[in-house]
Amino acid sequence: MRDEQSAAPEGTSPARQRRALRPIPPRVFEPTFSGVGLVLGAYFIALSLLPSLLPRLPAIQGVASAVSFMIGYAIGASGHAVWNYLQIPNLRGRWIHVVSLALLAIVGVLTGLAIWQWVGWQNEIRDQFGMDDLSPTAWPIVIGVGALTAALLLVSARALRLLFRTAYRRLDRWMPHRLAVAIGTTLLLVVLYLAVSGLFVRGFFAASNAAFSIVDTHDLPGVVETDSTLRSGGPGSLISWDDLGRQGRYFISSGPTAEDLDDYWGGGSMDPIRVYVGLRSADTLEERADLLLQELVRTGAFDRKAIVLGTVTGTGYLAPSGVDPLDYLYQGDVAIAGIQYSYLPSWISVLADQEVTRDTALATFRVVYEYWSSLPEDDRPELYLYGLSLGSYGVESVLTSPDILNEPIDGALMVGPTFVNPAHTELTAARDAGSTAWLPIVGEGRTVRFMMGLGTLDLPTGTWGDTRIVYLQHGSDPVGMFSPSLTWSEPDWLEGDERAPDVSPRMDWFPLVTVWQVLLDMPTSGSVPDGYGHMYSYTENLEAWAAITEPDGWTDADTDELAAYLEERAASQATLLQQLGN
Repeated sequence: MRDEQSAAPEGTSPARQRRALRPIPPRVFEPTFSGVGLVLGAYFIALSLLPSLLPRLPAIQGVASAVSFMIGYAIGASGHAVWNYLQIPNLRGRWIHVVSLALLAIVGVLTGLAIWQWVGWQNEIRDQFGMDDLSPTAWPIVIGVGALTAALLLVSARALRLLFRTAYRRLDRWMPHRLAVAIGTTLLLVVLYLAVSGLFVRGFFAASNAAFSIVDTHDLPGVVETDSTLRSGGPGSLISWDDLGRQGRYFISSGPTAEDLDDYWGGGSMDPIRVYVGLRSADTLEERADLLLQELVRTGAFDRKAIVLGTVTGTGYLAPSGVDPLDYLYQGDVAIAGIQYSYLPSWISVLADQEVTRDTALATFRVVYEYWSSLPEDDRPELYLYGLSLGSYGVESVLTSPDILNEPIDGALMVGPTFVNPAHTELTAARDAGSTAWLPIVGEGRTVRFMMGLGTLDLPTGTWGDTRIVYLQHGSDPVGMFSPSLTWSEPDWLEGDERAPDVSPRMDWFPLVTVWQVLLDMPTSGSVPDGYGHMYSYTENLEAWAAITEPDGWTDADTDELAAYLEERAASQATLLQQLGN
Protein backbone atom coordinates (compact mmCIF):
# COMPACT_ATOMS: atom_id res chain seq x y z
CA MET A 1 0.00 0.00 0.00
CA ARG A 2 1.09 3.61 -0.43
CA ASP A 3 2.76 5.16 2.59
CA GLU A 4 2.95 8.75 1.37
CA GLN A 5 1.26 11.34 3.57
CA SER A 6 -0.11 14.73 2.72
CA ALA A 7 1.67 17.68 4.29
CA ALA A 8 -0.13 19.91 6.77
CA PRO A 9 0.54 23.65 6.54
CA GLU A 10 1.98 25.27 9.62
CA GLY A 11 -0.53 26.92 11.88
CA THR A 12 -3.33 24.48 11.21
CA SER A 13 -5.29 22.94 14.07
CA PRO A 14 -4.11 19.63 15.60
CA ALA A 15 -7.27 17.84 14.36
CA ARG A 16 -6.70 19.05 10.81
CA GLN A 17 -3.05 18.07 11.03
CA ARG A 18 -4.04 14.54 12.07
CA ARG A 19 -6.45 14.30 9.14
CA ALA A 20 -3.81 15.56 6.75
CA LEU A 21 -1.35 12.94 7.95
CA ARG A 22 -3.66 10.00 7.24
CA PRO A 23 -2.46 7.61 4.50
CA ILE A 24 -3.67 8.35 0.99
CA PRO A 25 -5.23 5.25 -0.61
CA PRO A 26 -4.34 4.12 -4.14
CA ARG A 27 -6.21 5.95 -6.85
CA VAL A 28 -8.64 4.15 -9.13
CA PHE A 29 -6.18 3.30 -11.91
CA GLU A 30 -2.96 3.23 -9.90
CA PRO A 31 -1.11 -0.14 -10.19
CA THR A 32 -0.63 -0.67 -6.46
CA PHE A 33 -2.04 -3.63 -4.60
CA SER A 34 -2.46 -5.10 -1.15
CA GLY A 35 0.00 -7.92 -0.54
CA VAL A 36 -2.39 -9.68 1.85
CA GLY A 37 -5.18 -9.29 -0.69
CA LEU A 38 -3.09 -10.80 -3.50
CA VAL A 39 -2.16 -13.85 -1.41
CA LEU A 40 -5.75 -14.54 -0.33
CA GLY A 41 -7.01 -13.82 -3.86
CA ALA A 42 -4.60 -16.42 -5.29
CA TYR A 43 -5.92 -18.97 -2.79
CA PHE A 44 -9.50 -18.23 -3.90
CA ILE A 45 -8.43 -18.76 -7.53
CA ALA A 46 -7.29 -22.26 -6.56
CA LEU A 47 -10.69 -22.94 -4.98
CA SER A 48 -12.53 -21.64 -8.05
CA LEU A 49 -10.78 -24.21 -10.27
CA LEU A 50 -12.25 -27.15 -8.36
CA PRO A 51 -15.13 -28.99 -10.08
CA SER A 52 -18.68 -27.64 -9.85
CA LEU A 53 -22.01 -29.15 -10.89
CA LEU A 54 -21.40 -28.87 -14.64
CA PRO A 55 -18.46 -28.81 -17.05
CA ARG A 56 -17.33 -25.22 -17.49
CA LEU A 57 -16.69 -23.38 -20.71
CA PRO A 58 -13.31 -21.60 -20.60
CA ALA A 59 -14.93 -18.15 -20.58
CA ILE A 60 -17.20 -19.11 -17.66
CA GLN A 61 -14.19 -20.44 -15.77
CA GLY A 62 -12.42 -17.14 -16.38
CA VAL A 63 -15.33 -15.20 -14.88
CA ALA A 64 -15.62 -17.62 -11.93
CA SER A 65 -11.91 -17.35 -11.14
CA ALA A 66 -11.94 -13.56 -11.48
CA VAL A 67 -14.91 -13.16 -9.15
CA SER A 68 -13.35 -15.57 -6.65
CA PHE A 69 -10.02 -13.73 -6.82
CA MET A 70 -11.71 -10.39 -6.16
CA ILE A 71 -13.62 -11.84 -3.19
CA GLY A 72 -10.38 -13.11 -1.70
CA TYR A 73 -8.56 -9.88 -2.52
CA ALA A 74 -11.34 -7.80 -0.94
CA ILE A 75 -11.30 -9.89 2.24
CA GLY A 76 -7.53 -9.69 2.51
CA ALA A 77 -7.21 -5.98 1.71
CA SER A 78 -10.17 -4.99 3.88
CA GLY A 79 -9.02 -7.15 6.76
CA HIS A 80 -5.56 -5.64 6.64
CA ALA A 81 -7.04 -2.15 6.49
CA VAL A 82 -9.21 -2.83 9.53
CA TRP A 83 -6.17 -4.29 11.31
CA ASN A 84 -4.27 -1.05 10.72
CA TYR A 85 -7.30 1.08 11.58
CA LEU A 86 -7.50 -0.61 14.99
CA GLN A 87 -3.77 0.10 15.35
CA ILE A 88 -2.89 -3.54 15.98
CA PRO A 89 0.87 -3.95 15.54
CA ASN A 90 2.05 -5.54 12.28
CA LEU A 91 4.84 -8.10 12.02
CA ARG A 92 8.26 -6.49 11.74
CA GLY A 93 11.80 -7.44 10.96
CA ARG A 94 12.63 -10.96 9.90
CA TRP A 95 9.21 -12.33 10.95
CA ILE A 96 7.39 -10.47 8.21
CA HIS A 97 9.68 -12.12 5.63
CA VAL A 98 9.34 -15.58 7.18
CA VAL A 99 5.54 -15.46 7.36
CA SER A 100 5.23 -13.90 3.90
CA LEU A 101 7.43 -16.53 2.27
CA ALA A 102 5.60 -19.35 4.05
CA LEU A 103 2.18 -18.08 2.94
CA LEU A 104 3.38 -17.50 -0.62
CA ALA A 105 4.82 -21.00 -0.77
CA ILE A 106 1.64 -22.67 0.51
CA VAL A 107 -0.70 -20.65 -1.70
CA GLY A 108 1.64 -20.99 -4.68
CA VAL A 109 1.69 -24.78 -4.39
CA LEU A 110 -2.12 -25.02 -3.99
CA THR A 111 -2.78 -22.70 -6.92
CA GLY A 112 -0.20 -24.42 -9.10
CA LEU A 113 -1.69 -27.85 -8.41
CA ALA A 114 -5.21 -26.58 -9.17
CA ILE A 115 -4.04 -25.05 -12.46
CA TRP A 116 -2.23 -28.26 -13.37
CA GLN A 117 -5.27 -30.45 -12.65
CA TRP A 118 -8.09 -28.22 -13.90
CA VAL A 119 -8.30 -29.69 -17.43
CA GLY A 120 -8.30 -33.22 -16.01
CA TRP A 121 -11.03 -32.37 -13.50
CA GLN A 122 -13.18 -30.86 -16.24
CA ASN A 123 -12.69 -33.88 -18.49
CA GLU A 124 -13.78 -36.24 -15.70
CA ILE A 125 -17.15 -34.47 -15.65
CA ARG A 126 -17.29 -34.31 -19.44
CA ASP A 127 -16.65 -38.04 -19.69
CA GLN A 128 -19.46 -38.72 -17.22
CA PHE A 129 -21.80 -36.49 -19.27
CA GLY A 130 -20.71 -38.03 -22.58
CA MET A 131 -19.13 -34.81 -23.84
CA ASP A 132 -15.92 -34.24 -25.81
CA ASP A 133 -12.75 -33.62 -23.80
CA LEU A 134 -11.46 -30.12 -23.13
CA SER A 135 -8.03 -29.21 -24.52
CA PRO A 136 -5.31 -27.40 -22.53
CA THR A 137 -5.53 -24.74 -25.25
CA ALA A 138 -8.53 -23.44 -23.29
CA TRP A 139 -6.14 -21.78 -20.83
CA PRO A 140 -5.53 -18.59 -22.87
CA ILE A 141 -9.29 -17.95 -22.85
CA VAL A 142 -9.50 -18.61 -19.11
CA ILE A 143 -6.59 -16.26 -18.39
CA GLY A 144 -7.73 -13.54 -20.81
CA VAL A 145 -11.34 -13.46 -19.63
CA GLY A 146 -10.26 -13.77 -16.01
CA ALA A 147 -7.75 -10.92 -16.19
CA LEU A 148 -10.20 -8.61 -17.95
CA THR A 149 -13.03 -9.40 -15.54
CA ALA A 150 -10.80 -8.98 -12.48
CA ALA A 151 -9.51 -5.64 -13.80
CA LEU A 152 -13.04 -4.35 -14.34
CA LEU A 153 -14.12 -5.49 -10.88
CA LEU A 154 -11.04 -3.92 -9.26
CA VAL A 155 -11.56 -0.59 -11.00
CA SER A 156 -15.24 -0.61 -10.02
CA ALA A 157 -14.39 -1.43 -6.40
CA ARG A 158 -11.78 1.32 -6.23
CA ALA A 159 -14.19 3.79 -7.78
CA LEU A 160 -16.71 2.95 -5.07
CA ARG A 161 -14.05 3.28 -2.39
CA LEU A 162 -13.11 6.70 -3.74
CA LEU A 163 -16.77 7.70 -3.64
CA PHE A 164 -17.07 6.61 0.00
CA ARG A 165 -13.80 8.28 0.99
CA THR A 166 -14.87 11.53 -0.68
CA ALA A 167 -18.15 11.46 1.21
CA TYR A 168 -16.75 11.03 4.67
CA ARG A 169 -13.80 13.39 4.07
CA ARG A 170 -16.42 16.06 3.35
CA LEU A 171 -18.13 15.26 6.63
CA ASP A 172 -14.73 15.27 8.36
CA ARG A 173 -14.87 19.06 8.37
CA TRP A 174 -17.90 19.13 10.62
CA MET A 175 -17.62 16.12 12.94
CA PRO A 176 -15.16 13.64 14.43
CA HIS A 177 -13.54 11.31 11.92
CA ARG A 178 -15.09 8.04 13.16
CA LEU A 179 -18.57 9.56 13.17
CA ALA A 180 -18.01 10.97 9.67
CA VAL A 181 -17.02 7.52 8.40
CA ALA A 182 -20.08 5.87 10.00
CA ILE A 183 -22.61 8.45 8.75
CA GLY A 184 -21.07 8.83 5.29
CA THR A 185 -20.88 5.09 4.73
CA THR A 186 -24.45 4.51 5.93
CA LEU A 187 -25.91 7.25 3.73
CA LEU A 188 -24.05 6.09 0.63
CA LEU A 189 -25.04 2.46 1.19
CA VAL A 190 -28.70 3.47 1.38
CA VAL A 191 -28.43 5.59 -1.78
CA LEU A 192 -26.59 2.85 -3.70
CA TYR A 193 -29.09 0.21 -2.58
CA LEU A 194 -32.03 2.31 -3.73
CA ALA A 195 -30.32 3.07 -7.03
CA VAL A 196 -29.35 -0.53 -7.78
CA SER A 197 -32.54 -2.24 -6.53
CA GLY A 198 -34.80 0.38 -8.03
CA LEU A 199 -33.60 2.38 -10.99
CA PHE A 200 -30.90 0.02 -12.26
CA VAL A 201 -32.83 -3.23 -11.86
CA ARG A 202 -36.08 -1.87 -13.29
CA GLY A 203 -34.18 -0.28 -16.15
CA PHE A 204 -32.36 -3.53 -16.91
CA PHE A 205 -35.58 -5.55 -16.91
CA ALA A 206 -37.40 -2.97 -19.05
CA ALA A 207 -34.56 -2.77 -21.58
CA SER A 208 -34.26 -6.57 -21.72
CA ASN A 209 -38.00 -6.98 -22.21
CA ALA A 210 -37.98 -4.47 -25.06
CA ALA A 211 -35.01 -6.17 -26.72
CA PHE A 212 -36.43 -9.69 -26.46
CA SER A 213 -39.87 -8.56 -27.62
CA ILE A 214 -38.27 -7.99 -31.02
CA VAL A 215 -36.90 -11.54 -30.99
CA ASP A 216 -40.44 -12.75 -30.23
CA THR A 217 -41.57 -11.63 -33.69
CA HIS A 218 -39.14 -13.94 -35.51
CA ASP A 219 -39.70 -17.65 -36.07
CA LEU A 220 -37.50 -20.56 -35.16
CA PRO A 221 -36.25 -22.78 -38.03
CA GLY A 222 -38.82 -25.22 -39.34
CA VAL A 223 -41.92 -23.40 -38.07
CA VAL A 224 -44.82 -23.62 -40.52
CA GLU A 225 -48.20 -21.92 -40.13
CA THR A 226 -50.86 -24.43 -39.12
CA ASP A 227 -53.90 -25.24 -41.26
CA SER A 228 -55.65 -27.20 -38.49
CA THR A 229 -58.88 -25.95 -36.94
CA LEU A 230 -57.84 -27.75 -33.74
CA ARG A 231 -54.87 -25.45 -33.15
CA SER A 232 -54.65 -21.80 -32.20
CA GLY A 233 -53.67 -19.61 -35.12
CA GLY A 234 -55.35 -21.94 -37.62
CA PRO A 235 -58.64 -21.57 -39.55
CA GLY A 236 -61.47 -20.44 -37.26
CA SER A 237 -59.10 -19.59 -34.40
CA LEU A 238 -59.86 -16.57 -32.23
CA ILE A 239 -56.12 -15.82 -32.20
CA SER A 240 -54.07 -14.77 -35.20
CA TRP A 241 -50.95 -16.73 -36.09
CA ASP A 242 -48.69 -13.68 -35.74
CA ASP A 243 -49.97 -12.92 -32.22
CA LEU A 244 -48.93 -16.33 -30.87
CA GLY A 245 -45.33 -15.22 -30.40
CA ARG A 246 -42.12 -17.04 -31.31
CA GLN A 247 -42.48 -19.91 -28.85
CA GLY A 248 -46.25 -20.12 -29.31
CA ARG A 249 -45.87 -20.62 -33.06
CA TYR A 250 -43.20 -23.25 -32.40
CA PHE A 251 -45.44 -25.08 -29.90
CA ILE A 252 -48.35 -25.14 -32.38
CA SER A 253 -46.21 -26.07 -35.38
CA SER A 254 -44.03 -28.74 -33.76
CA GLY A 255 -46.71 -30.93 -32.20
CA PRO A 256 -47.42 -34.32 -33.80
CA THR A 257 -50.45 -34.77 -36.05
CA ALA A 258 -52.76 -37.79 -36.26
CA GLU A 259 -50.61 -39.07 -39.12
CA ASP A 260 -47.48 -38.79 -36.98
CA LEU A 261 -49.18 -40.68 -34.16
CA ASP A 262 -50.36 -43.38 -36.54
CA ASP A 263 -46.76 -43.94 -37.60
CA TYR A 264 -46.25 -45.36 -34.13
CA TRP A 265 -49.69 -46.74 -33.26
CA GLY A 266 -50.59 -48.06 -36.69
CA GLY A 267 -53.95 -46.25 -36.92
CA GLY A 268 -56.87 -44.94 -34.93
CA SER A 269 -55.21 -41.73 -33.71
CA MET A 270 -56.85 -38.32 -33.32
CA ASP A 271 -55.42 -34.91 -34.11
CA PRO A 272 -54.25 -33.50 -30.75
CA ILE A 273 -55.63 -30.12 -29.73
CA ARG A 274 -53.09 -27.38 -29.01
CA VAL A 275 -54.19 -24.01 -27.68
CA TYR A 276 -51.88 -21.07 -27.05
CA VAL A 277 -52.36 -17.40 -26.21
CA GLY A 278 -49.50 -14.97 -26.82
CA LEU A 279 -48.80 -11.69 -25.06
CA ARG A 280 -50.00 -9.80 -28.12
CA SER A 281 -53.25 -11.77 -28.30
CA ALA A 282 -55.00 -9.59 -25.69
CA ASP A 283 -54.20 -6.54 -23.57
CA THR A 284 -54.71 -7.93 -20.06
CA LEU A 285 -54.08 -11.19 -18.25
CA GLU A 286 -57.80 -11.70 -17.60
CA GLU A 287 -58.57 -11.24 -21.29
CA ARG A 288 -55.85 -13.72 -22.25
CA ALA A 289 -57.19 -16.29 -19.77
CA ASP A 290 -60.74 -15.86 -21.12
CA LEU A 291 -59.39 -16.18 -24.65
CA LEU A 292 -57.69 -19.45 -23.73
CA LEU A 293 -60.98 -20.83 -22.38
CA GLN A 294 -62.85 -19.76 -25.52
CA GLU A 295 -60.24 -21.53 -27.67
CA LEU A 296 -60.54 -24.68 -25.59
CA VAL A 297 -64.31 -24.63 -25.99
CA ARG A 298 -64.06 -23.84 -29.71
CA THR A 299 -61.73 -26.77 -30.41
CA GLY A 300 -63.79 -29.24 -28.36
CA ALA A 301 -61.05 -29.72 -25.76
CA PHE A 302 -63.56 -30.58 -23.01
CA ASP A 303 -64.73 -33.57 -25.06
CA ARG A 304 -61.22 -35.05 -25.03
CA LYS A 305 -59.97 -37.58 -22.50
CA ALA A 306 -57.52 -35.14 -20.90
CA ILE A 307 -56.64 -31.44 -20.75
CA VAL A 308 -53.15 -30.33 -19.74
CA LEU A 309 -52.61 -26.74 -18.61
CA GLY A 310 -48.96 -25.85 -19.10
CA THR A 311 -47.29 -22.93 -17.35
CA VAL A 312 -44.67 -21.76 -19.82
CA THR A 313 -41.09 -20.62 -19.19
CA GLY A 314 -40.04 -16.97 -19.48
CA THR A 315 -40.13 -16.69 -23.28
CA GLY A 316 -43.32 -18.74 -23.55
CA TYR A 317 -41.62 -22.08 -24.13
CA LEU A 318 -43.37 -25.42 -23.65
CA ALA A 319 -40.75 -28.16 -24.08
CA PRO A 320 -41.61 -30.77 -26.74
CA SER A 321 -39.95 -33.39 -24.52
CA GLY A 322 -42.52 -32.54 -21.83
CA VAL A 323 -45.71 -32.29 -23.90
CA ASP A 324 -45.24 -34.52 -26.97
CA PRO A 325 -45.22 -37.76 -24.89
CA LEU A 326 -48.80 -36.93 -23.81
CA ASP A 327 -49.98 -36.82 -27.41
CA TYR A 328 -48.61 -40.34 -27.87
CA LEU A 329 -49.84 -41.69 -24.53
CA TYR A 330 -53.40 -40.56 -25.32
CA GLN A 331 -53.10 -41.32 -29.03
CA GLY A 332 -54.11 -37.73 -29.73
CA ASP A 333 -57.15 -37.69 -27.43
CA VAL A 334 -55.76 -34.76 -25.43
CA ALA A 335 -55.66 -30.95 -25.40
CA ILE A 336 -52.58 -29.02 -24.25
CA ALA A 337 -52.75 -25.28 -23.54
CA GLY A 338 -50.52 -22.44 -22.39
CA ILE A 339 -50.35 -18.63 -22.05
CA GLN A 340 -47.29 -16.47 -22.64
CA TYR A 341 -46.50 -13.98 -19.87
CA SER A 342 -43.06 -12.60 -20.76
CA TYR A 343 -40.52 -12.01 -23.50
CA LEU A 344 -37.55 -12.60 -21.20
CA PRO A 345 -35.35 -15.72 -21.27
CA SER A 346 -35.50 -17.91 -18.18
CA TRP A 347 -32.25 -16.72 -16.59
CA ILE A 348 -33.70 -13.19 -16.38
CA SER A 349 -37.32 -14.22 -15.98
CA VAL A 350 -36.60 -16.24 -12.82
CA LEU A 351 -35.66 -12.93 -11.16
CA ALA A 352 -38.10 -10.56 -12.85
CA ASP A 353 -41.26 -12.57 -13.49
CA GLN A 354 -42.05 -14.56 -10.36
CA GLU A 355 -45.18 -12.53 -9.62
CA VAL A 356 -46.49 -12.55 -13.20
CA THR A 357 -45.76 -16.28 -13.47
CA ARG A 358 -47.85 -16.96 -10.38
CA ASP A 359 -50.65 -14.63 -11.51
CA THR A 360 -50.77 -16.17 -14.99
CA ALA A 361 -50.85 -19.73 -13.70
CA LEU A 362 -53.62 -18.93 -11.22
CA ALA A 363 -55.70 -16.93 -13.70
CA THR A 364 -55.41 -19.68 -16.33
CA PHE A 365 -56.31 -22.41 -13.89
CA ARG A 366 -59.24 -20.57 -12.30
CA VAL A 367 -61.02 -19.76 -15.54
CA VAL A 368 -60.56 -23.28 -16.95
CA TYR A 369 -61.25 -24.97 -13.61
CA GLU A 370 -64.51 -23.09 -13.13
CA TYR A 371 -65.78 -24.26 -16.51
CA TRP A 372 -64.44 -27.79 -15.99
CA SER A 373 -66.07 -28.06 -12.54
CA SER A 374 -69.46 -27.16 -14.02
CA LEU A 375 -69.41 -30.27 -16.23
CA PRO A 376 -70.85 -33.61 -15.02
CA GLU A 377 -68.18 -35.43 -13.02
CA ASP A 378 -68.49 -38.57 -15.16
CA ASP A 379 -68.41 -36.58 -18.41
CA ARG A 380 -65.44 -34.27 -18.13
CA PRO A 381 -61.79 -34.73 -19.10
CA GLU A 382 -58.95 -35.55 -16.75
CA LEU A 383 -57.14 -32.36 -15.73
CA TYR A 384 -53.36 -32.13 -15.39
CA LEU A 385 -50.79 -29.40 -14.81
CA TYR A 386 -47.32 -29.14 -16.34
CA GLY A 387 -44.42 -26.74 -15.90
CA LEU A 388 -40.74 -26.68 -16.80
CA SER A 389 -38.25 -24.52 -14.88
CA LEU A 390 -40.02 -21.28 -13.88
CA GLY A 391 -43.20 -22.91 -15.17
CA SER A 392 -42.97 -25.33 -12.23
CA TYR A 393 -43.14 -22.29 -9.93
CA GLY A 394 -46.48 -21.43 -11.56
CA VAL A 395 -47.75 -24.98 -11.08
CA GLU A 396 -46.80 -24.81 -7.39
CA SER A 397 -48.83 -21.61 -7.10
CA VAL A 398 -51.91 -23.49 -8.29
CA LEU A 399 -51.29 -26.56 -6.13
CA THR A 400 -50.98 -24.45 -2.98
CA SER A 401 -54.03 -22.31 -3.75
CA PRO A 402 -57.42 -23.03 -2.15
CA ASP A 403 -59.11 -23.40 -5.55
CA ILE A 404 -58.55 -27.14 -5.85
CA LEU A 405 -59.48 -28.23 -2.33
CA ASN A 406 -63.01 -29.36 -3.18
CA GLU A 407 -62.21 -31.13 -6.44
CA PRO A 408 -58.53 -32.01 -6.75
CA ILE A 409 -56.95 -32.30 -10.17
CA ASP A 410 -55.73 -35.63 -11.50
CA GLY A 411 -52.01 -34.87 -11.37
CA ALA A 412 -49.10 -32.56 -12.12
CA LEU A 413 -45.57 -32.77 -13.48
CA MET A 414 -42.98 -30.17 -12.50
CA VAL A 415 -39.69 -30.48 -14.36
CA GLY A 416 -36.45 -28.80 -13.34
CA PRO A 417 -37.89 -26.91 -10.34
CA THR A 418 -36.06 -23.67 -9.59
CA PHE A 419 -34.43 -22.44 -6.40
CA VAL A 420 -37.30 -19.93 -5.97
CA ASN A 421 -39.95 -22.70 -5.73
CA PRO A 422 -41.18 -22.43 -2.11
CA ALA A 423 -43.10 -25.73 -1.98
CA HIS A 424 -40.16 -27.66 -3.43
CA THR A 425 -37.85 -26.17 -0.80
CA GLU A 426 -40.26 -26.95 2.04
CA LEU A 427 -40.91 -30.52 0.88
CA THR A 428 -37.19 -31.21 0.51
CA ALA A 429 -36.51 -29.87 4.00
CA ALA A 430 -39.35 -31.99 5.46
CA ARG A 431 -38.29 -35.20 3.68
CA ASP A 432 -38.61 -38.59 5.35
CA ALA A 433 -35.63 -39.74 7.41
CA GLY A 434 -33.11 -41.65 5.35
CA SER A 435 -33.97 -40.02 2.02
CA THR A 436 -31.61 -37.60 0.28
CA ALA A 437 -31.88 -33.92 -0.65
CA TRP A 438 -31.62 -34.72 -4.35
CA LEU A 439 -34.17 -37.56 -4.21
CA PRO A 440 -36.37 -36.83 -1.19
CA ILE A 441 -39.28 -39.02 -0.10
CA VAL A 442 -42.14 -37.08 1.48
CA GLY A 443 -44.98 -38.76 3.35
CA GLU A 444 -43.87 -42.15 1.98
CA GLY A 445 -44.73 -40.85 -1.50
CA ARG A 446 -48.52 -41.00 -1.08
CA THR A 447 -49.16 -37.81 -3.11
CA VAL A 448 -45.87 -36.17 -4.11
CA ARG A 449 -42.93 -38.10 -5.52
CA PHE A 450 -39.51 -37.00 -6.72
CA MET A 451 -37.76 -38.47 -9.74
CA MET A 452 -34.03 -38.32 -10.46
CA GLY A 453 -33.17 -40.67 -13.27
CA LEU A 454 -35.20 -43.58 -14.58
CA GLY A 455 -36.85 -46.09 -12.26
CA THR A 456 -36.82 -43.88 -9.16
CA LEU A 457 -40.57 -43.24 -8.84
CA ASP A 458 -41.09 -46.67 -7.27
CA LEU A 459 -38.71 -46.06 -4.35
CA PRO A 460 -41.33 -44.67 -1.89
CA THR A 461 -43.16 -47.36 0.10
CA GLY A 462 -46.52 -45.61 0.47
CA THR A 463 -49.51 -46.25 -1.78
CA TRP A 464 -49.69 -43.56 -4.45
CA GLY A 465 -53.14 -41.97 -4.45
CA ASP A 466 -55.39 -40.89 -7.32
CA THR A 467 -53.87 -37.39 -7.49
CA ARG A 468 -50.26 -37.90 -8.47
CA ILE A 469 -47.69 -35.08 -8.35
CA VAL A 470 -44.13 -35.53 -9.61
CA TYR A 471 -41.00 -33.39 -9.38
CA LEU A 472 -38.51 -34.41 -12.07
CA GLN A 473 -35.06 -33.06 -11.23
CA HIS A 474 -31.34 -33.70 -11.66
CA GLY A 475 -28.74 -33.53 -8.93
CA SER A 476 -26.51 -31.62 -11.36
CA ASP A 477 -29.15 -28.99 -12.20
CA PRO A 478 -27.88 -25.64 -10.84
CA VAL A 479 -31.27 -24.02 -11.47
CA GLY A 480 -32.68 -26.06 -8.61
CA MET A 481 -29.57 -26.58 -6.48
CA PHE A 482 -28.54 -22.93 -6.29
CA SER A 483 -29.35 -20.98 -3.15
CA PRO A 484 -27.99 -17.73 -1.69
CA SER A 485 -27.31 -19.74 1.49
CA LEU A 486 -24.45 -21.44 -0.38
CA THR A 487 -22.53 -18.29 0.55
CA TRP A 488 -22.31 -19.30 4.21
CA SER A 489 -23.54 -22.89 4.67
CA GLU A 490 -22.86 -26.27 3.10
CA PRO A 491 -25.92 -27.68 1.28
CA ASP A 492 -27.39 -31.06 2.15
CA TRP A 493 -26.87 -32.26 -1.41
CA LEU A 494 -23.08 -32.06 -1.01
CA GLU A 495 -22.78 -33.78 2.34
CA GLY A 496 -21.32 -37.31 2.36
CA ASP A 497 -23.72 -39.90 1.01
CA GLU A 498 -26.25 -37.20 0.08
CA ARG A 499 -24.44 -36.57 -3.22
CA ALA A 500 -26.32 -37.43 -6.42
CA PRO A 501 -24.65 -39.83 -8.89
CA ASP A 502 -24.37 -37.08 -11.54
CA VAL A 503 -22.46 -34.73 -9.18
CA SER A 504 -18.66 -34.91 -9.25
CA PRO A 505 -17.18 -36.64 -6.16
CA ARG A 506 -14.46 -33.96 -6.26
CA MET A 507 -16.88 -31.09 -5.79
CA ASP A 508 -16.69 -29.52 -2.35
CA TRP A 509 -18.19 -26.54 -0.58
CA PHE A 510 -16.26 -23.38 0.28
CA PRO A 511 -17.79 -20.26 1.77
CA LEU A 512 -18.13 -17.32 -0.64
CA VAL A 513 -16.82 -19.42 -3.56
CA THR A 514 -19.27 -22.27 -4.20
CA VAL A 515 -22.17 -19.84 -4.51
CA TRP A 516 -20.49 -18.18 -7.50
CA GLN A 517 -19.55 -21.52 -9.04
CA VAL A 518 -23.13 -22.79 -8.98
CA LEU A 519 -24.55 -19.41 -10.05
CA LEU A 520 -22.25 -19.36 -13.09
CA ASP A 521 -23.24 -22.94 -13.92
CA MET A 522 -26.76 -21.71 -14.67
CA PRO A 523 -26.12 -20.05 -18.07
CA THR A 524 -24.69 -23.34 -19.40
CA SER A 525 -27.23 -25.64 -17.72
CA GLY A 526 -29.10 -25.99 -21.01
CA SER A 527 -25.96 -26.77 -23.04
CA VAL A 528 -25.26 -30.26 -21.71
CA PRO A 529 -26.63 -33.62 -22.94
CA ASP A 530 -30.09 -34.79 -21.95
CA GLY A 531 -30.19 -36.35 -18.52
CA TYR A 532 -27.87 -33.78 -16.93
CA GLY A 533 -28.09 -30.19 -15.78
CA HIS A 534 -31.32 -28.54 -16.90
CA MET A 535 -31.82 -30.88 -19.87
CA TYR A 536 -34.68 -33.34 -19.34
CA SER A 537 -35.14 -36.07 -21.92
CA TYR A 538 -38.20 -37.47 -23.67
CA THR A 539 -37.59 -40.74 -21.83
CA GLU A 540 -37.64 -39.11 -18.39
CA ASN A 541 -40.76 -37.07 -19.14
CA LEU A 542 -42.53 -40.07 -20.65
CA GLU A 543 -41.83 -42.25 -17.61
CA ALA A 544 -43.15 -39.51 -15.34
CA TRP A 545 -46.31 -38.94 -17.41
CA ALA A 546 -47.00 -42.68 -17.68
CA ALA A 547 -46.85 -42.95 -13.89
CA ILE A 548 -49.08 -39.89 -13.41
CA THR A 549 -51.75 -40.69 -16.01
CA GLU A 550 -51.75 -44.53 -15.58
CA PRO A 551 -52.87 -45.59 -19.10
CA ASP A 552 -54.92 -48.78 -19.08
CA GLY A 553 -52.74 -51.85 -19.47
CA TRP A 554 -49.55 -49.80 -19.80
CA THR A 555 -46.31 -51.60 -18.90
CA ASP A 556 -42.66 -50.68 -18.42
CA ALA A 557 -41.95 -52.38 -21.74
CA ASP A 558 -44.44 -50.01 -23.41
CA THR A 559 -42.58 -47.08 -21.87
CA ASP A 560 -39.23 -48.35 -23.13
CA GLU A 561 -40.57 -48.92 -26.66
CA LEU A 562 -42.26 -45.51 -26.94
CA ALA A 563 -39.26 -43.74 -25.36
CA ALA A 564 -36.91 -45.21 -27.97
CA TYR A 565 -39.27 -44.06 -30.74
CA LEU A 566 -39.56 -40.52 -29.31
CA GLU A 567 -35.80 -40.16 -28.85
CA GLU A 568 -35.19 -41.28 -32.43
CA ARG A 569 -37.88 -38.92 -33.71
CA ALA A 570 -36.40 -36.03 -31.72
CA ALA A 571 -32.91 -36.75 -33.08
CA SER A 572 -34.23 -36.74 -36.65
CA GLN A 573 -36.06 -33.46 -36.09
CA ALA A 574 -32.95 -31.88 -34.53
CA THR A 575 -30.89 -32.88 -37.54
CA LEU A 576 -33.50 -31.42 -39.89
CA LEU A 577 -33.73 -28.16 -37.93
CA GLN A 578 -29.95 -27.85 -37.92
CA GLN A 579 -29.92 -28.22 -41.69
CA LEU A 580 -32.65 -25.59 -42.03
CA GLY A 581 -30.79 -23.28 -39.66
CA ASN A 582 -27.66 -23.53 -41.79
